[in-house]
Amino acid sequence: MSVLSRTPLSRTTLPHTAVRTAVRRTSVLGIAAALLVLTGCSSDATDDAASTIVRTTTSIAGAAVLGIERDTATACPAATAPDAGAGPAVKRHVVHTAGVAEVPSDPQRIVVLDSASMDAVCALGLWERVVGAATGVDSPQPSYLGFGISEIPSVGPVSAPDVTAIKAAAPDVILGSSPASADVYSQLNAIAPTVFAGSDPVYWKAQFAVSGQALGRSAAATAQLDRYQQDARQLGEALNAAQTQASVVRFGARDLEIEGPATFAGQVLSDIGAQRPPVQRLTDTTTAVVPADDLSSADGDLIYVLFNGPSGLEHGTEVMKSDQWHELGAAAGRTFVAEDKIWNGNGITAAYAMLADLQRTLNGYAS
Repeated sequence: MSVLSRTPLSRTTLPHTAVRTAVRRTSVLGIAAALLVLTGCSSDATDDAASTIVRTTTSIAGAAVLGIERDTATACPAATAPDAGAGPAVKRHVVHTAGVAEVPSDPQRIVVLDSASMDAVCALGLWERVVGAATGVDSPQPSYLGFGISEIPSVGPVSAPDVTAIKAAAPDVILGSSPASADVYSQLNAIAPTVFAGSDPVYWKAQFAVSGQALGRSAAATAQLDRYQQDARQLGEALNAAQTQASVVRFGARDLEIEGPATFAGQVLSDIGAQRPPVQRLTDTTTAVVPADDLSSADGDLIYVLFNGPSGLEHGTEVMKSDQWHELGAAAGRTFVAEDKIWNGNGITAAYAMLADLQRTLNGYAS
C-alpha cells in the first residue's frame, strides 16, 4: 500500500484496520501564511504519478511546509458519553495540580483557560459546551482545532484571564493546565469548580486523563488514549517507521534545539516506532542546543523543522539558506516544516494531527 497521501489523515479516519484519509481544503495555517509573506515561494500542487513525492503549496529554503490542506472539519468528534451514573445532582471528586475539586458529573457550561485544555475538550466532543475561552497572543485558538472553536467568546488572555468575564459566562466547571497565580485560582474556584490538569507536555497523556475526569468522561478519555496508541502503532507498522531516523529541531530567535524523545513530538514519534538519530536520543533532558558552528546533530534520514514564533522563523530562514545547512544529508529534499502548535503541542487532538503529518511524509520527499 502507498503510505503517502495527497490529503491529511484526520482523527476520525484512522480505523483499526487501515490508514485512510479525509478530504477537505481549509485555509492556510498561520505559519504558512507567514512563510508566504517572508519567502513568496511556492510549488506546483498538481498531481504527480510518483507516490513518494509530497506536493505542497508553500516551501521555505527547500523545505516543504506541512498542513496547508489540513482537515479540521473532523478534528473534534461528536460528543462522548458521560461516565456511568452521571446525573444533574451527581458530583465527582477530581484530584488535580492545585488541589481537589468537586465537579458536575456531566458539565453543561465549560470555561477553558488555555489551548491544551481546549484540545482535551475538543477530543471529547464537548467544544460546543464551551461558553468562554482564554486566548493566546497571536491567535484566538490553534487553527488545527477548527474554525468553530476560534469563534468561542474570549475571557481574556491565557496569562491573565478576566475573572469578571468568566463569572458572567456562568460556567459549571473551569478547566485549565496551570493557574496564572494562586490568587486567580482562588477567585476562579469561587465561581465554579476549577481543575488544573498540569502543563508539562512530557505528561500529556496523564493530563488528558485528568481533563477527562473534570469533564465527567474518564472512560471516554481512557478509550481515546487506548485508540490513539493502537492507531499510532498501526500507522508505524504501515510506514515501516522503525527503519527511519527522524530528526526534530526547533529554531528560536537565536538558537536551534533538538526536540528529544521526551518532548511531545518525540513521544508521538516513539509511539509510531520511529527511531531518532543517535545524538538526539536524549535521556537526561528534553531538549539540547545544536551548536551554531556545527549543525551535524540536526541531521537525520529526514528533518522536521519547527519555528518558535516569528523570530524563530526569521532565524530559521537564515540558517536553512546557509551552506552549512545544505551540507546536511537530509537538507536536499527530505526537510519538512511542521506547525509548531501541533508538534510542540500538548494534547491528543494535536497528536492525531501529527500522525497525519507523519503519514504523508515519513517515507516521502519534499518537492
